[in-house]
Amino acid sequence: MQLGVVGLGRMGQIVVDRVTAAGHDVVAFDLDAEAVATAADAGATPAEDLPDLADRLGDEKRIWLMVPAGDAVDATLDELEQHLDGDDVVVDGGNSHFEASVRRAKSTPAAYLDCGTSGGPAGADLGFSLMIGGPEWAYEELTPVFDAVATGSAGHDRMGPSGAGHYVKMVHNGVEYALMQAYGEGFELLANGRYDLDLESVARTWNNGAVIRSWLLDLCEEAFREEGSDLGDVADHVAGGSTGTWTVQEALEQEVPVPLIYQALAERFGSRADEGRFARRLANRLRYGFGRHEVKRQ
Repeated sequence: MQLGVVGLGRMGQIVVDRVTAAGHDVVAFDLDAEAVATAADAGATPAEDLPDLADRLGDEKRIWLMVPAGDAVDATLDELEQHLDGDDVVVDGGNSHFEASVRRAKSTPAAYLDCGTSGGPAGADLGFSLMIGGPEWAYEELTPVFDAVATGSAGHDRMGPSGAGHYVKMVHNGVEYALMQAYGEGFELLANGRYDLDLESVARTWNNGAVIRSWLLDLCEEAFREEGSDLGDVADHVAGGSTGTWTVQEALEQEVPVPLIYQALAERFGSRADEGRFARRLANRLRYGFGRHEVKRQ
């Protein structure tokens, strides 16, 4: 299969690497010439601009967008529009709001697949988890690519019609907030409790057979190993919040109680107004672990 990839940041480059490693042909474009050169080194064909990318893909275009959610997606689609028709497929692999994906699916000439993507930089080795919404025929057409990018066939599925993929990913991120908050509060109690504990040892022990073992707990162990049990100079400042906000807004509209997710979101916003919570310092460091987001320091 031939795939065009637009947006060659950390996640986009992983898509290029995994798709080319699986034996497919990739045409790659980014506004950053160095990113295009990196993709070319990985075996992709570089494109000079979006029209050039579209020309190189032939009559039935399959294009994966990995650009920042929001205006960048719309700008990219606007530029591609004249080159697309109903036989083409566009995948939006970013963290777009599901309602924006529904709108784009209606306005884009090509079949539009909204693809919630989870796994962070670790996806380079392990593959991503892909939550996909849109036409079934388009999903089936792209299955060889999804198999390559995800952790095999078990790592992706069609969640439903347009918007469903990004809807599931939105709720996934809300759950992620609550899990990070729970780990943070537990380790905060251990850090300030009755015993002088090695928190790296606690995390490692919990993660070998305990009920609460997980990749996030792996990242807790990594954080304590690299920063120390007191987390060193990691600041009480947790960035992000848009997808968690969307989750809470949707819960309010659907009248579904999500107190844990709401409280985790409130703690995240509160971290920007005051200092001192160990739980939020750990959440700050965990965001680096799974997404290589910048660690705010004191």
